[in-house]
Amino acid sequence: MAGHNKWSKVKHIKARVDAIKGRVFSKCAHEIALAARAGGGDPAGNARLRTAIDNAKAVSMPKDNIDRAVKKGTGELGGEMIQEISYEGYGPAGIAFIIEMATDNLNRVAADIRLIFSKNGGSVATPGSVSYQFDRKGEIRICATDIPEDKIMDAAIEAGADDVVSDADEHLILTAANELGTVANLLRGAGLNLISEKLVSIPQSPALVSDPAIARQVLKLHDLLDDYPDTLNVFTNFEVADEILDQLVS
Repeated sequence: MAGHNKWSKVKHIKARVDAIKGRVFSKCAHEIALAARAGGGDPAGNARLRTAIDNAKAVSMPKDNIDRAVKKGTGELGGEMIQEISYEGYGPAGIAFIIEMATDNLNRVAADIRLIFSKNGGSVATPGSVSYQFDRKGEIRICATDIPEDKIMDAAIEAGADDVVSDADEHLILTAANELGTVANLLRGAGLNLISEKLVSIPQSPALVSDPAIARQVLKLHDLLDDYPDTLNVFTNFEVADEILDQLVS
């Protein structure tokens, strides 16, 4: 988890700002819709939907928005169905990007993502040309105040997790991709509240960016992709040197 501590703090700060601006509501709605489409609209029998709704409530998403997203996923509202799609691309200095989207308009998203890359020193790549540089893992997040680090380590190992990374805010638990649901349900069964549960792509060899100009370009591209309304997740292999990151976020 190279760069986890400092970079994750930057992302958490950004997430709080996004919540204030309302941008996060769109991502929550997409995740709720996808979860409802995959496992039905009853959160009691759909763990992914239950977690998605809990995440939405945590950022004060209105109940009407949540209900509408569930109905969108189950098809009760009609119209185009939400579809999942991934794009791969390269940014400045060959930095690799994977963008996971949820959209009801594939043509619009394809055109917009190409434009974002082309205007910011990058280009969209062919499927598979970037993703092979990443390992697919399950990721579970639990608030650090809910359980001490030594206890979460024991609980995670007993549930079948691969690794645990903790900081003052949260515990990040990694699993094999095909074991995510099993481990998550076992942790729930142990009485733990999950902040999030999702599949992630972790770079095998992070690329250290030590040039401030390149770092600024890469971070801008990351933010533009992450802020796009239909984006669910952005994964990248860049790691900014601590002294450069301090300059950029100070």
